[in-house]
Amino acid sequence: MRIHVVDHPLVAHKLTTLRDERTDSPTFRRLADELVTLLAYEATRDVRTEQVDVRTPVAQTTGVRLARPKPLIVPILRAGLGMLDGMMRVLPTAEAGFLGLIRDEETLQPSTYANRLPEDLSGRQVYVLDPMLATGGTLVAAIRELIRRGADDVTAICLLAAPEGTEAVEHDLAGAPVTVVTAAMDERLNDAGYIVPGLGDAGDRMYGTA
Repeated sequence: MRIHVVDHPLVAHKLTTLRDERTDSPTFRRLADELVTLLAYEATRDVRTEQVDVRTPVAQTTGVRLARPKPLIVPILRAGLGMLDGMMRVLPTAEAGFLGLIRDEETLQPSTYANRLPEDLSGRQVYVLDPMLATGGTLVAAIRELIRRGADDVTAICLLAAPEGTEAVEHDLAGAPVTVVTAAMDERLNDAGYIVPGLGDAGDRMYGTA
């Protein structure tokens, strides 16, 4: 597993405002969208391409285009949905699948409540959107399902990560083709499984508590 913490002043600036408890939901959603777009540039550094010949107004040349099959973007509902537009701004021709996972607040184990994924992901690069890599259970469950369907290259894009979560992903998915791209590696998890200092519950910050 590869872990890439994006070190950029604009990333740090936007993340600081996301952390602030005074930031309201509309501002939080807008900044999360902008931050994901910045992270997406790093996450797609190894996106697969193929050569293509084009004619400019003055000459023939060779360039590249995204290879087929198209990349698949999978937000983890509900909070990951707030990251989708920012990711598709960078990969507008990608397809989107959806996976709903909920974490039991006592056991911290995830369970699936919604699944809208292609049955066959053979040969596809997949980008998973999950704002908080905390215990790692949700992300591990999601990536296992993607690999089971044939995905051979999975990149997880997270606003924040905790050491415990990244260690869990690395341990539970040992040998799997996984990359994690995040804006920051925070200190730790608290007793409730929240990232410290973190930014709270990303879904609640984006959409409220309903």
